[in-house]
Amino acid sequence: MKDFWAYDKDDVFKQLKTSDDGLSTREAYQRIETYGKNVFSQKKSRSNFMIFLSQFKSPITMILIFAAVLSIFMKDYSDGIIILIIIMISSILSDLHESRAKDAVKKLLSSVSVTSCVLRDGSFQEIDNSSLTLGDIIRVKTGDMIPADCLLISGNALTTDESSLTGETFPVEKVPAKIPAKTSLSQRKNSLWMGTHVISGSARAVVVNLAKDSEFGNITSSLSQKDADTDFEKGIRDFGNLIVRVTSILIGLIFIFNIALHKPFLESFMFALALSVGLTPQMLPAIISVNLSKGAKRMSGQGVIVKKLNAIENFGSMTIMCSDKTGTITKGKVKLDKTLDWRAEESELLQKLATINSYFQEGYANPIDEAILSANKDDFSAYEKILEIPYSFENKILSVIAKTDSEFSGKTLMVSKGAFESIVKICKSYEKPDGCLGNIEEIRRQIFDIFDDFSSQGYRVLGLCYKDLSEASNFDDKKACDMIFKGFLLFIDPLKEDVKEVIEQMNSLGVSLKMITGDNQEIAKNIGGQIGLDPDKILVGEDLSSYSLSQLNKKVLDIDIFAEISPNQKEKIIRAYKEAGEIVGYMGDGINDAPAIKEADVGISVDTAADTAKDAASIVLLQNSLKVLLSGIKEGRRTFINTLKYIFVATSANFGNMFSMAGASLFLKFLPLLPKQILLTNLFTDFPSLQIASDSVDEAWLKSPVKWDMKFIKKFMIVFGITSSLFDYVTFFVMMVIFKADEKLFQTAWMLESVISAMVVMLIVRTARPVMKSKASKKLILSIICVSLCLVGIIYSPINSYLGLRVLPVKVLTSMLAISIVYALFAEIIKKRFYKNNSFSRTTSS
Repeated sequence: MKDFWAYDKDDVFKQLKTSDDGLSTREAYQRIETYGKNVFSQKKSRSNFMIFLSQFKSPITMILIFAAVLSIFMKDYSDGIIILIIIMISSILSDLHESRAKDAVKKLLSSVSVTSCVLRDGSFQEIDNSSLTLGDIIRVKTGDMIPADCLLISGNALTTDESSLTGETFPVEKVPAKIPAKTSLSQRKNSLWMGTHVISGSARAVVVNLAKDSEFGNITSSLSQKDADTDFEKGIRDFGNLIVRVTSILIGLIFIFNIALHKPFLESFMFALALSVGLTPQMLPAIISVNLSKGAKRMSGQGVIVKKLNAIENFGSMTIMCSDKTGTITKGKVKLDKTLDWRAEESELLQKLATINSYFQEGYANPIDEAILSANKDDFSAYEKILEIPYSFENKILSVIAKTDSEFSGKTLMVSKGAFESIVKICKSYEKPDGCLGNIEEIRRQIFDIFDDFSSQGYRVLGLCYKDLSEASNFDDKKACDMIFKGFLLFIDPLKEDVKEVIEQMNSLGVSLKMITGDNQEIAKNIGGQIGLDPDKILVGEDLSSYSLSQLNKKVLDIDIFAEISPNQKEKIIRAYKEAGEIVGYMGDGINDAPAIKEADVGISVDTAADTAKDAASIVLLQNSLKVLLSGIKEGRRTFINTLKYIFVATSANFGNMFSMAGASLFLKFLPLLPKQILLTNLFTDFPSLQIASDSVDEAWLKSPVKWDMKFIKKFMIVFGITSSLFDYVTFFVMMVIFKADEKLFQTAWMLESVISAMVVMLIVRTARPVMKSKASKKLILSIICVSLCLVGIIYSPINSYLGLRVLPVKVLTSMLAISIVYALFAEIIKKRFYKNNSFSRTTSS
């Protein structure tokens, strides 16, 4: 039933064709045949083999597989095998992470009890939850889990814990009633929700929605869906598609022109294939894996477990950080913050009276009494409890009669605490500063104003009163009446100590915090204001429901606080931010947070969270501190930027070299490089790129979110690719015109110039600052030196003939080094002008 809380009991009975007597066993079985069992929908999951195959769907991966096959076809077995090994390792890691996600729904199911007390054939009996059906009448008591969404029929002091579903810290009172359809989930006092549990009291209820249609079922359904691609994954896919297009066009044109110039078909075909391998950034999967692995290792040392490696780079892109309130921004624990008398002044005596009441009450353990007792420093063991009048929903008051010691002159006191209005109703007088009593009517307006003021600030406000029963001889029939109003008990869910500092630092890093909570808007406004959010920029769940996703995309950009939000609405908010172009993180610790955690680009939970929340998360914090998020953001940006560095280096150098080879092949009578020389050049230039993962990152690049921008990458590739190609043509001119080079001399000289230039330019384009002011990592510099020496060693060793190379004369060697140096200086000038007109750290998605 939709909006069942808005119907009378009789209307619900009529629609479900049931009554207070419940169903017969026969009718129940017929309904189970019609509506199915009370279980979550079980979708057929993909086999492990199909999950593994899905890891190869990326355009980059497909290009690399093609390149590996080509390398093996050209008998360059080592290069082909290396590429395949890189792809296999990357795919296996991704497969392991995706396989773990399949356990989320199983953990969710295990949190629900197995049997319930159900009215069948006129008597209550224990029945497996899966055999419940629509119209069943169930009975619940303290400690029971709710097995399905139900409408309350009758109740006796029933309170439930809905924190796992709504995030509400305080117990929720449940009463039979008719509630408007648009009432938020946390305010539906007549409804029992699957997966929550009873704290106190007992009740009867009618089952209105089975598991698959319950609020809990909606969470299960969203967790079983496939993860949407994150911004980083979309960026990798877009980049792969760019490479596919550029490669296809360039290689096709080269092959056609070579055939048109009557060059041998097989030779032209092999040359074109070698170019396709050379243009492909073969080390990209390895660079990403190394980057992410090192980032995950550094984060683990700070108490952060990275479950999904891509989440690290999404951290670097993150622009919006959404957080649940309870347990993340606040401590998730009720605290007695103030004890105020009728003048709103602190009262130590009031706190002692409240402690007497909580110390001697023997009802269910609840957060309110625990908060009062934890704030107490006195010993009441010498006091004697005489009588307790338990809390009831009719008067919403709990009273205790106790004989005190000398501190209260040995008086026998009745102390009552409860709902403020209920307390005022039983009070006849109030205590003046001089100890005299006055009529409660004298201060009625004043104390109600105080109550309204603190309630609007987000406090849970209770009232407390007392009276002296020292002269009474019989307490059996004594009721709380003609009491003395003492004051107010103010409870809060306090902020975590470091939350304000963390939020300020996040703002300085370009990440905006948004609070999403199931709590009422007054509490949300108060907490939001304390942490620097704008209380006026608030959207409540009832209003949010009226927005379509396309409307919400625009609305959310002007909102700081979301209050009275249901679990599915949290997911909708995250999706709206994503569709508005933001990269979104979400942090939560309850079952109700799991859908939003899963939907976010960066899903974050803590080690003490519900299993379902941890399973849905890609990041789990072992320390319950938001400060770890700051290091995560910086680590994500460092990892993302180092990945982009490789893309900048590889695409510009490869594009330039391929463009140069394409042009050279048109006017040379021989190939500018043999296929095996192209692959060797590619291997030499790629090897140092593995060390980019250890490279330092300019502080300026860590100050703002970093996003994929294909326009920026294309522009970088073209500008620096053409610059590289320009100096390649200078090399061609020097070799053909000045040195009159033959085939082997030309190929050897150009291969040397290509590799040395690529090494030097790698140091230049890895930073937007002048190269001498940005310190590269020792590993990167060492690898560049090793590669350069290795190539020179090969050229001047006997094995050069096997690669089609020859020893270079000193003049040629000097000329190539000179061209490389001039190229480096020119590239530094181009870089300065490029970054002056193009922003890297504040790029936006294309």
